[in-house]
Amino acid sequence: MNYADIKTIDIQDGTGIRVSIYVSGCHFHCKGCHNKEAWDFNYGKKFDEKTIDYIIEQMNHNYIAGLSILGGEPLELANQRELVSLVKKVKEVYPDKNIWCYTGYDFEKDILGKMYKEFSYTKDFLDKIDIIVDGEFIEEKKLVDLKFRGSTNQRKIDVQKSIKDGKIVELKFGDENRYEQNEKPKVMFFKEFEKEKSAL
Repeated sequence: MNYADIKTIDIQDGTGIRVSIYVSGCHFHCKGCHNKEAWDFNYGKKFDEKTIDYIIEQMNHNYIAGLSILGGEPLELANQRELVSLVKKVKEVYPDKNIWCYTGYDFEKDILGKMYKEFSYTKDFLDKIDIIVDGEFIEEKKLVDLKFRGSTNQRKIDVQKSIKDGKIVELKFGDENRYEQNEKPKVMFFKEFEKEKSAL
């Protein structure tokens, strides 16, 4: 696996100040994608143990809230296998920091409905992920003031609670009600998510 970039100070791809890695390789090719160079699986630098060590080092600050994994497409099967070692290491060293993952795949249909059932490394990966933002970026549904997502179709999902409850638990950050019209799955506001995690 290759990666396109690592940001050591990121405030737009999840809550708080974060370290973010942009992996290479994506088949979605969304219209209006801001990271087209990362569609190429061979773009960028080789992801290896030194990369993991660098990310762990950059996260070693009290002001870093967690890690965000973007792309490209982190859940391309070839990328998942490589990322398992990263998310395991992050949770081992920083159990109180959260991990976000951005994917074009649909969490119910593609991830839980297929990958989670078929591949052990998908289970290993999801076991360490706190929040997934799912769904392809749709330029026609883009709104510049959305929090932590690019278009209104994308959802912020509590991964662990969704797996435990057997249904999607979406996280709300205060901006969703302006754009939603249909009844949605079980909802948890982010402050409730944080409270629940801190009680563990």
